[in-house]
Parts: sequence; C-alpha cells; structure tokens
Amino acid sequence: MKAAANTATSGAADQDPSDPLGATTGKTRELLRQLELDVTRRLDGLLNGDHRGLVPGHGSELGETRRYAPGDDVRRIDWNVTARLNEAHIRETIAERELETWLLLDRSARLDFGTAECEKRDLVLAAAAAVGFLTAGDGNRIGAMLAGRGVPTLVPARGSRRHLLHVLHRLADSPRRDGDGITDLGDAMLRLGSVAKRRGLVAVVSDFRVTEGWEDPLRILANRHDVLAVEVIDPIELELPNVGLLPIKDPATGNISEIQTNKKKVRDAYSEAAKERRAHVAATFRSARIDHLVLRTDSDWLDDLVRFLATRRQRLNAMSGANR
Repeated sequence: MKAAANTATSGAADQDPSDPLGATTGKTRELLRQLELDVTRRLDGLLNGDHRGLVPGHGSELGETRRYAPGDDVRRIDWNVTARLNEAHIRETIAERELETWLLLDRSARLDFGTAECEKRDLVLAAAAAVGFLTAGDGNRIGAMLAGRGVPTLVPARGSRRHLLHVLHRLADSPRRDGDGITDLGDAMLRLGSVAKRRGLVAVVSDFRVTEGWEDPLRILANRHDVLAVEVIDPIELELPNVGLLPIKDPATGNISEIQTNKKKVRDAYSEAAKERRAHVAATFRSARIDHLVLRTDSDWLDDLVRFLATRRQRLNAMSGANR
C-alpha cells in the first residue's frame, strides 16, 4: 500500500471537475480499488449492513422517553418529563434512514512520514476509505474537508459512489509540501461545524500533532454530531531507537533537531513526553464521549479496525441490554 500511495501523488489540480476519475493515474485507481475490496471483504460482513457498527446513530427525530440509566448521554435528558415525574428521563430518538457522513482529513506535511510498513498519509487514506465505503449506499451522503496548508478545502456532501471515489482521489493525489506549516485542526472543525447542519457522523483523521487549541472545537463538534477520532501514529513518535546521533526533521516546519539517542536519559525523557501527550489526547476524546481508533504504521490497519468495530458493537449491545 505504501508504494502505491507514494507513486499516486500526481497532479490532481489539472483534473476536470466534470470527470473526477478521468485525469487520475492508473496506480491511484488500482490503490482505491484494492482498498474497496479489502474493506468490503473484511468488514461488510461484520456490520451486516447496520450502521450502528460504526455510528452511534441516535438520530434527531424525537421518540419515546424512558428512565435515565448510568451510561446514558446526559445531553438526551428530557427536562420537562424529568420535572413532571421527579425522576430523570431521557428522550429516545429515531435514527434517520439516510446518513450524512463528513470526513475531516489532516493533510499536513507531518503525515508524509513513516518508519515502518507505510506512511501516516497512507493510514489517513485507508481510514477515509473504510468510513466512506462502510457508510455508502441507501441514499447516504458523504462530504469531506481537507485541512492542511491555508484555508481547508471543502468537498460538498453527495450521495454517489463516484463522488466518494472523487473524494478519495483528491486525498490520494494531494501533493507533498514540506515546510507548509502546522495544520490548524481546530479552525477546520469550526468551519465544518458551520457547514454540516444536519446531525450525522464526522470522522476526524489526523495524528493530532496540530496547532494548539483543537480540543474545544472538537467538543463543540461532538455536541452536534457523532464523532469518530482516528489517530495515526508512527512507532518512532513513541520511543527513540538507540542509534547514536539522530537528526530529525519536522516536515511541517522544516526545523532539524539532532538527538543523542545513545543516552538513556534522553530516550526515557522522550518516551515519557510521548506517553503524556498520548494520555492527553485520549483523555480529551473520553471527556467528549468520542470513540477513539488508533492506527499505527507498524500494524495491520484492517485488523485494528476489525477489533475496534467488534469491541464497539459489543459495548453498544451491552448498553442496549442494560437499558431494557
């Protein structure tokens, strides 16, 4: 996958909007075709056509009320019924037949990096393809926002497989730009929130090594939508190998640092800082009641996704049984 993705970065800027697939390279086509096969073969049977495997999917149409149970979303409490009955009740909602999915995709230069089986940008594409193919069909719509250099690029939500492939082609063919700066993911979230008016699924795919202050915009987005956070990481971002003097370049800023990896204190301090950062990211997602999927460049992303979906479905089924 890494080699195919790396050679697919040709000029999508010259693409004819009326023919989104016509000007793309054959290798990009083959890459997306293989991704679609992988997703449908490995995951479609797991979901059995039910979006609840991927989407919390409460919907927005009002349904019946029931007593509040531990684990219920407090945002769904019906205060009028609670006041009348003097006991907390929540309002069930009916899921819409059609799902609107938005992909918020980080295309910072920091994603053009990987020291294992693939680059992080490959995992961004894989995650976008998985969410797209799993939620496509039945009148569902999908849109995207590509965040990176300058103002994020918005691709309006539409409901065809051809449109989904257009979104994935734009992502796969996005050029590499070293030194382009750090992604302002918080601004992209706010922009997406102003566009995505209808409640739906938002998949945020990033390494979350972005401009500070993204946490509050994420919580705002989660108040309106069901949000899935996909974090992509590389093993060298967690621990340093003992290889002596190691020059490291930040692709986003162009800054180069030299690290003495033969010193255990340096490696330990690096590892501890990485753990603290990961703990902060995970805690942010937990506090906002957001599902958190981690994809690593040294792991099989499909296996990780299968485990995530299976665990999530078991949790949803357990919660449904407890609330009956």
